[in-house]
Amino acid sequence: EGHLVESGGGLVQPGGSLRLSCAASGLTFVDYTMAWFRQVDGQERERLVCISRYGLNTDQADSMKGRITISTDKFKTTLYLAMNNLKPEDTGMYYCAADRADCDPDIREYDYAGQGTQVTVSS
Repeated sequence: EGHLVESGGGLVQPGGSLRLSCAASGLTFVDYTMAWFRQVDGQERERLVCISRYGLNTDQADSMKGRITISTDKFKTTLYLAMNNLKPEDTGMYYCAADRADCDPDIREYDYAGQGTQVTVSS
């Protein structure tokens, strides 16, 4: 049984940066498609970016395009999301998700998702 735990969220000033982590247990990313989602107040969870198990990355969400970078560690057990030039509208809960199929825009279609880590962008 796989398990994902996000960390690295917190309070950051506008224009600042954060790197979120997603630690996996019971699975390695070699066999899974991995994605980052977020949910901001009053909106549906939005996929920010996805690394397909088939070797392709999706486009970044327009809301964060050019401000995020997805990566993994060499052991393929930790997923990262580096975010820069953060804005107050980026405030929300950030989630990672894993699935044996290809990238999907709906987090509910993923086999596993973490509990999320809160990001607050405020001065």
